Amino acid sequence: QVQLVESGGGLVQPGGSLRLSCAASGSIFSIKAMGWYRQAPGKERELVAAITSYSTTNYADSVKGRFTISRDDAKNTVYLQMNSLEPEDTAVYYCNALIATTVWDVGTPYWGKGTLVTVSS
Repeated sequence: QVQLVESGGGLVQPGGSLRLSCAASGSIFSIKAMGWYRQAPGKERELVAAITSYSTTNYADSVKGRFTISRDDAKNTVYLQMNSLEPEDTAVYYCNALIATTVWDVGTPYWGKGTLVTVSS
């Protein structure tokens, strides 16, 4: 059994910063790609940022230059540093990780329950 638990969401003023964390726990052999998605009210879930096991990163155009994704493999944790936040960044942010539970496992995607980020004055 694998669990992803997000933390760090909250209310912030426009221009402010937040740092999200997502810790994976359970029967983990290796964590391949990890990422953050978000879903705003009335909109579809979208990819915000992703990072591979080689630390290659990918960002949505709307967050490039403002958000930074990183990972700490010793802690099975992925982070999302969000700077220069805008009201349009308001959404529930979900952690996603492709996790192998055995050496033979190609990986299964797991999701966290989400953390709410509200950008408002």
